[in-house]
Amino acid sequence: MHATLPLLEATTFPALRRGTLTTLQVNLGYRCNQTCVHCHVNAGPNRTEMMDDANLDLVIEVLKARSIKVLDLTGGAPELNEGFRELVRRARALGVHVMDRCNLTILFEPGQEGLAQFLAEQKVEVVASMPCYSLENVDKQRGKGVFDKSIAALQQLNALGYSKPGTGLKLSLVYNPQGATLPPEQRQLQADYKRELMAHFGIAFDELFVITNMPIQRFGSMLISKGQFNSYLQLLRDNFSEPNHATVMCRNLISVDWQGNLHDCDFNQQLGLPLPTGGALRMAAAPHLRDLLVQDPAGRPVRTAEHCYGCTAGQGSSCGGALQGA
Repeated sequence: MHATLPLLEATTFPALRRGTLTTLQVNLGYRCNQTCVHCHVNAGPNRTEMMDDANLDLVIEVLKARSIKVLDLTGGAPELNEGFRELVRRARALGVHVMDRCNLTILFEPGQEGLAQFLAEQKVEVVASMPCYSLENVDKQRGKGVFDKSIAALQQLNALGYSKPGTGLKLSLVYNPQGATLPPEQRQLQADYKRELMAHFGIAFDELFVITNMPIQRFGSMLISKGQFNSYLQLLRDNFSEPNHATVMCRNLISVDWQGNLHDCDFNQQLGLPLPTGGALRMAAAPHLRDLLVQDPAGRPVRTAEHCYGCTAGQGSSCGGALQGA
């Protein structure tokens, strides 16, 4: 694996400061049942890092202390953490909106029986990885057989009421480009997905999130190996959009790693860049969930590097897809 942080640290990206914290994005562990080429987490079946019970309890305490409205659960496959379901129950009991970033095939893994029904009962928003509506492209990016299992999982979720009016069960899909290119326009691609998935498989969903690949971890290492790293960074810089700068997700989101440490976003987490310290907010050298119990990060600077251009290029990119500044 090639290191990408040394190639990203020197940056001309404009400064950012935090607004009100509305979303806590928690990585429950790096273990996953898939190994995807675009994965910025470098997750896979052999990873062992998983959030422990003490930090899971702290997540709930922080939700209450900061009156956070959204809990965004990610991984790896977040459902592989043994505390996943109890964490969801406790957050939902607080009235917090829970999002599960689901790779779909996890629904068929041993030990995950009843997972889809659980998500529906708790009214969890499912944000499902689906890099294309064709078998060839999906299996190329995510592994042989993934497309067929993903289709079966989406049909199962639809049967439980996901994406049906009046159920309150939201199902969103996530698209990542195949290579070192910017993603296509989100609204048009969403229309294509809805048409093709309904026509061929009878599948409905609510939104498509189009996300730019970040030049870090597995994807960044691949770019270095192919001699495409610098040209891809230049592509991101050349397509910088000032309106997107005002709506990037790190203004209102904090990313929590499996050990409870705080980062400005999931990408900074994977680069080992902790939330900045010092100033009016006297957090520890390695800011942790426990610090959020007593301190508000609003107004603090965001730690930036060259990969931040990926969030502001073209139509913009966030964990919720294209930005409003597009």
